[in-house]
Amino acid sequence: MADSREVMNIRQASQYLGVSPDTLYKYVGEQKIPAFKLGNRWRFKKSKLDQWMEDKSNQMEARSKKKPKAAVKAAGQP
Repeated sequence: MADSREVMNIRQASQYLGVSPDTLYKYVGEQKIPAFKLGNRWRFKKSKLDQWMEDKSNQMEARSKKKPKAAVKAAGQP
């Protein structure tokens, strides 16, 4: 059965993402993660977090594919 908790608080979102609440607050402050305020509390939509993680994963994969070429050029090889 899928998790029906679509909107999470800081504690729930930090557990879901595997980061500390302090790290999550830092990401929110730096606008690195999708979040919104409900009253004076930060909330996170699970679907937005899933998309954010997918985007981050794709960015990391793209970077790792580019690094070997850069390393070869830096070594002076064609």
